[in-house]
Amino acid sequence: MEQFEIHPIVPLQIGGVDISFTNSSLWMVVVAGSIALLMTMAASSRALVPGRVQSLAEISYTFVADMIRSSAGTAGMQFFPFIFTLFMFVLFSNIFGLLPIQALTLGNFHQFTVTSHIIVTLALALTVFFMVILVGIWKHGIRFLTLFVPKVPWVMLPILVPIEIISFLSRPLSLSVRLFANMLAGHTMLAVFGSFVVGLATAGGVFSVLSIAPMLAIIGVTALEFLVAFLQAYVFAILTCIYLNDALHLHDH
Repeated sequence: MEQFEIHPIVPLQIGGVDISFTNSSLWMVVVAGSIALLMTMAASSRALVPGRVQSLAEISYTFVADMIRSSAGTAGMQFFPFIFTLFMFVLFSNIFGLLPIQALTLGNFHQFTVTSHIIVTLALALTVFFMVILVGIWKHGIRFLTLFVPKVPWVMLPILVPIEIISFLSRPLSLSVRLFANMLAGHTMLAVFGSFVVGLATAGGVFSVLSIAPMLAIIGVTALEFLVAFLQAYVFAILTCIYLNDALHLHDH
C-alpha cells in the first residue's frame, strides 16, 4: 500500500500546522499544469480543420456543455467554468495515476493518484455542497428550504422531510467516497495481481508459466481502470449538475 503514502517534499509548518509540499501536492500541480497546457495549446490553434489537441479540447467542451444542459437546463450553463474545471481535474487525476510516467518520478516520490485519498475527494465534494447551498439561497432565499418538502400528501411529510434532510446532508460523503473507493480499489487490485506475477515468476518451474494468468488479468483490469477513470469523472460532474439543478429550480424542473 506504499503507493498511497504521502511523503513531504518541502517540509513546512506554520503555528504547529503541517502545510508541507508533498507528493500529493506535486501531482495536483502536474494535473493542473497539464490541463492548463492542453487548453492553452487548443485555444492558440483555431484551425478550421482541428488537430488532435484542438479536437480533444473541443470534444471535452462540448461533452460537458451537453451534460450541463441535459441535467441542469440552460440556466446551469452559468456554472460551466466550475463544472468543466471539476470534470477535467478529476479525469486527469484519475488517468495520470494509471500512466507509467517515470520521467516525473522524484526520488522516492513515485507516481501518485490524488483522487485515491478521501481528503482530496471530500474537499471537492464539500466545495460542491456549499456552492449548491449558496446558489439555492441566492436564487430563492428562504424558499430554498422547500427543497426538503416534497410534493406529497401532508400526512407523509413528518416521515419524508427528515429523510430529505439526511439525504441532502449525506451528499458530500457519498460523492467523495464513491470516487475515493473506486480509485483505491482499482489500484489495490492492480498491486495484488502484480505481486502474484512477481511471486509466481520468481518461484521457478511450472509456477513461472502460471504467472501468465495474473499478467493477463492486469492487462484486463488496467483497461477497465481507464474506463472507470472516465466514468468516475463523469459521475462526479453529472451529480454536481443534478445538485445545482435542485438549487436552481427546486421542485419545478
